Amino acid sequence: MSETTSANRGDAPFADAPMSAKNRRAMAAVMLAVALATLDTAIANTALPAIATDLHAAPAASVWIINAYQLAMVATLLPLAALGDIIGHRRIYLSGLAIFTVASLACALAPTLGALAAARVLQGLGASAIMSVNTALIRFLYPPHQLGRGLGANALVVGVSFAIGPTLASLILSVGTWPWLFAVNVPLGVLAFVFALPALPHTSTGKHAFDPVAAVLNVVTFAALIFALGESAQRAPMIEVLVAAAIALVFGALLIRREAGHPAPMLPVDLFKRPVFALSALTAVCSFAAQGLAFVSLPFYFETVLMRSQVETGFLMTPWPVVVAAAAPIAGRLSDRYPPGLLGAIGLAILSAGMASLALMQPHPSVGSIVWRMALCGAGFGFFQSPNLRAIMSSAPPERSGGASGIVATARLIGQTTGAALVALCFGLVGRHGPTLALTLGAIFAGAASVASGMRLFAPSHRSGRGA
Repeated sequence: MSETTSANRGDAPFADAPMSAKNRRAMAAVMLAVALATLDTAIANTALPAIATDLHAAPAASVWIINAYQLAMVATLLPLAALGDIIGHRRIYLSGLAIFTVASLACALAPTLGALAAARVLQGLGASAIMSVNTALIRFLYPPHQLGRGLGANALVVGVSFAIGPTLASLILSVGTWPWLFAVNVPLGVLAFVFALPALPHTSTGKHAFDPVAAVLNVVTFAALIFALGESAQRAPMIEVLVAAAIALVFGALLIRREAGHPAPMLPVDLFKRPVFALSALTAVCSFAAQGLAFVSLPFYFETVLMRSQVETGFLMTPWPVVVAAAAPIAGRLSDRYPPGLLGAIGLAILSAGMASLALMQPHPSVGSIVWRMALCGAGFGFFQSPNLRAIMSSAPPERSGGASGIVATARLIGQTTGAALVALCFGLVGRHGPTLALTLGAIFAGAASVASGMRLFAPSHRSGRGA
């Protein structure tokens, strides 16, 4: 029997009532957990050299501190999202938060690289559980006419966390050792759990059973895909990349075949039959690929092409995420009134223009010339993100919110990983001019995403709301 009440269901008949105090507390808990999962990626990236030195690990081996977390996340997002639709999103979120907190303590106490990598796998699993259902929970916490506002708040937290991650890591390392980077998650995780336990809504549960074979096929498919993309970014031997890609294709085909006719497949191919959902997911992958191309290539661009120092580069990178954080809530509110397809198309066109302007900059530009271009990119990306989230979630049936939420996180991670891999390819093709080529590719990806977003205006919708 469903535990959902009409007071906390986003699709309830009288869900247009103002958000309750209980739901506000639940939203605070969800946002705190999302911030922890987002911060952890940025913090670990920044601290990688310090960790490798302290654990006497080779740089190539230390990369697994990052890879273990990312692989565990991407490989389990869709199975956990599907499980959330079956047993309830609340249970998945609380379990993920508990696992993430315990794993953070294990990371802080890890004596060797192997132990740290193993703890990072567990931490990635916890983060995956959080990220797989966070947007689904937001759908049940906000009434339909305010859904864009809630998703805008989510984008704001992600943007701010991404922006302050490297700075926070530097501050912690300036007063302590690297284990403290993970230890700070423990009290914050406990706090989020205390807030969430009495406040999170009991969402509806599904009638179909969880398919463990499909889950294994999904894990292998996405782990092999991300491994292939990551190895190509590290310029690994081509045979390794091709074997991993082949494994992803074979197991992906087996997964689709096994779930043919399933009412709620783990890899939600049925949702992709909805034009708005499919175009929104495509928009997300292309836009996050553009962001990945930019964020990996820009430090090299500033330092090797524009001859800026490391300190200057850090400051020059800041306008993009800061403006994203400022624009996301505004775009979220606008998406409650205007079609997300239109808002996304405008934002991504701005992003494309901003990245093209960065690639075409003349030698020795002023700081102001760089800053306004970075701010333009941030405004474009921030203007797209919240409306696109709204389009994905509102174009899926309420009972499939978990699957839609899993696609949101999966599209983001696949896009970012693809962007990073393409940066490596650009360096291999044109050497020191690789950053310029990467920015040009990013502008093309953003332009393609803008077209895909605009196509939603003409696509039939399965919902009566502003899904396009």
